[in-house]
Amino acid sequence: MRKGKISESIYKRSVLKQIKAKREEILSGAGIGEDCAVLSFGGDILTAVSQCPITVLGIEGAKYAVHAAVNAVAVSGAEPLAAEASVLMPIDTQETDIKALTALLEEECSALHIQLAGNRIEITDAVNRPIITVTAAGRMKREKWVSPANIKPGQDVVVSKWIGLAGTAAIAKKKEKELLLKFPYRFIKEAQEYERYLSVVPEAAVAATSGVCAMHSVAEGGIFGALWEMAEGAGVGLYIDLKKLPVRQETVEVCEFFGISPYELTSGGCLLMTADNGYDLTERLKAHGIAAAVAGRTTDGNDRVVVNEEEKRFLEPPKTDEIYKVL
Repeated sequence: MRKGKISESIYKRSVLKQIKAKREEILSGAGIGEDCAVLSFGGDILTAVSQCPITVLGIEGAKYAVHAAVNAVAVSGAEPLAAEASVLMPIDTQETDIKALTALLEEECSALHIQLAGNRIEITDAVNRPIITVTAAGRMKREKWVSPANIKPGQDVVVSKWIGLAGTAAIAKKKEKELLLKFPYRFIKEAQEYERYLSVVPEAAVAATSGVCAMHSVAEGGIFGALWEMAEGAGVGLYIDLKKLPVRQETVEVCEFFGISPYELTSGGCLLMTADNGYDLTERLKAHGIAAAVAGRTTDGNDRVVVNEEEKRFLEPPKTDEIYKVL
């Protein structure tokens, strides 16, 4: 099979169709375009839970895993409260590695004002680098729940910050020596520091009180993958202007250097939203210092169209993330 997330067809056929047992406490569970599970244990308070594995970045992957899991909780409208890690590490692991990993997890959780509730570590010869899985949990009042079910045709599609952030940062760190053959160090340093943008918790909190209808964290598969998943899960079409998808110059240059597409590159730190009035939403986000742009709209039918001046292409189900071509 291909690297990364399994294909949508396999997921539908061999995962979703196998999940048959249901409980009334689970308001939202596994599904295309669903970022997390939402549970109710009675009363007005809901619990949101999400899980994310990182396999390609070694110990540094801890920060990416924390943000990916916490972001998925935040886009449901919940306040993230805790994260717990489960880590498989190779047999040549040293205690200093375990200490460094835990310190990194704690640093990221502390910056997000959540508690690291645990870090389960197992040493095994089944892996040759750390495999880090983080589970995040949060809570919200029922009326604050932002569900993909709210997506309807005719809504504006809004994108926060820039696409390709997580992938650019990870590649710039892991491939610094290669990039130095063409780019000055200050350029590479700026790309590496995109890690400061990995959290979408701030924009999710603003959007939740600013007329947002639905939110989807842009992660593995990039913006094209996220657009497809959001539309497929909601059963709507899309009309997206490629030139309105915000992208930083460092991302463009790094992607050109390695011959990959920024539109299919893991984009943690970028938030995809729909709103009845996306321009009002972008103004609210900008007032809080968060870059945002209206990139298109949802439509009737199933056509998911991306236009680039006179060119038109149709989105397809997510492919293997471009980062696996480099790392």
